[in-house]
Amino acid sequence: MKISVAQLNPSGDVEDNLEVVRRLTRRARDEGADLVLFPEETMFTIRHVEGDLREAVDRDWSTFVQQLSLLAAEESIAIVAGGYESSGEARPYNTVVAIDGGGRIVSTYRKVHLFDAFSYKESERIKPGDPDDVGVIEIDGLRFGVMTCYDIRFPEIARRLTTAGADVLLVAAAWFKGDHKVEHWETILRTRAIENTVWVAAAGTSSTNTVGHSAVLDPMGIPVDFLDDEAEGLVTVDVTRKRIEEVREFLPVLANRRL
Repeated sequence: MKISVAQLNPSGDVEDNLEVVRRLTRRARDEGADLVLFPEETMFTIRHVEGDLREAVDRDWSTFVQQLSLLAAEESIAIVAGGYESSGEARPYNTVVAIDGGGRIVSTYRKVHLFDAFSYKESERIKPGDPDDVGVIEIDGLRFGVMTCYDIRFPEIARRLTTAGADVLLVAAAWFKGDHKVEHWETILRTRAIENTVWVAAAGTSSTNTVGHSAVLDPMGIPVDFLDDEAEGLVTVDVTRKRIEEVREFLPVLANRRL
């Protein structure tokens, strides 16, 4: 199965961002991809939204998901992308929606670990998801676990997804810039792949505040293809269960666990 990872610099306007999504999705399909992963905040970037956040979410979430569904069906490609979903309260969810190649919604993952670190306080504006609402989805014969940005600093969620059967960890992110932040991002992605012997596909926004550096890593933590900090880009990688089986043959860390 071929997976594309898309990188972009979202604005505060959902229609503008959907145009970029359409362009990159069609490029992914031209490269033979069966699934394309987009970053956190693909719907819009909070800091660029004009007016009340709750009103913007109520107005744009359904449009965002509907247009992704239409695009997925039109191009016969699964799409996974991040946006903001109404919670029925003042604070919306930070949600990643997964849509299969027929345009059907197969998962909505609400970010569990909110970024209350490095002098930032995501929880002031965003409602956390339920930590029990973490599961694995299957698309075209491969099993996927979804995580959002700060989630990857918590190894237990990646391990939980892996032991539930995930072959690939999909990470949608808007990873803030800062001292050593690129090193943290790359190190943690490699670690999650190595300690779980799974593929990791990570899509990040690339802006004045975020690092980009989207990548696909194999179960040995080797970056198969990656981007740097370009504002827009795409990489496509052939992801196989055979590679997982090869690595687990000589590195059976999951089988060797003692609980």
